[in-house]
Amino acid sequence: MNEMTLQNLGLPLKALFTGYLLAIGLGLLMAGGQIMLTHGMADGKPGLSVDDIVYSYYGDRSGSKLESKLNGSMKDNAPPEVRLDIIKWVRNGATQAEWDTHFKDVFAQNCTMCHSVMPGIPDFTKFDDVKKAAAINEGASIQLLTRVSHIHLFGIAFIFFFVGWIFSYATGFSPLVKAGLIFFPFAFLIIDIASWWLTKFNPNFAVLVIIGGFGYSLASTVMIFSSLYQMWFLKSPR
Repeated sequence: MNEMTLQNLGLPLKALFTGYLLAIGLGLLMAGGQIMLTHGMADGKPGLSVDDIVYSYYGDRSGSKLESKLNGSMKDNAPPEVRLDIIKWVRNGATQAEWDTHFKDVFAQNCTMCHSVMPGIPDFTKFDDVKKAAAINEGASIQLLTRVSHIHLFGIAFIFFFVGWIFSYATGFSPLVKAGLIFFPFAFLIIDIASWWLTKFNPNFAVLVIIGGFGYSLASTVMIFSSLYQMWFLKSPR
């Protein structure tokens, strides 16, 4: 009996594996785009940098999260004079008296079209939520890191398991190289998640977040493209 390889799979299994790999590949591209649109704009400049990671996880402790967003990813959502007005109010203590007489209307005109209906973000129709956002920006909270960490560890590990399982039937790689490619995404995933927590307490670890994310993306890409190539373009030995 011939050894099971990607080249000699039957058409139904090739269709199953191909559909899965294409969907996962597209999902990884969408995840990369989402990172660029969120973390990648944390410092107000396009592209992911170490500063973006520091702002996202450690925070900008020289100012509030609200000020950081107004100078960063939310910069284009309000006129400059409005942003300056809000920032001055925040730096002066964000008092409720000024909220009731002026800033409640300012937020209603510029912010609440999103910050009142979208789940998971502060409700800026409420002073208490605005006050929390006006506090010193200490980056991601422990509660958020705990929730996102376990979701990523469970969900992405399943993705890597099936990608690695399909790739395990590839040929042309030494056992050591194949084992390394299968194991690397899990190792880099752990580095990625651990570096979130380390960066939360020490910004010098921010570069590890980029290394972890790049590492598991590269290893997954090699496995996905190698598997697709061998299933559809590499001839089965007779």
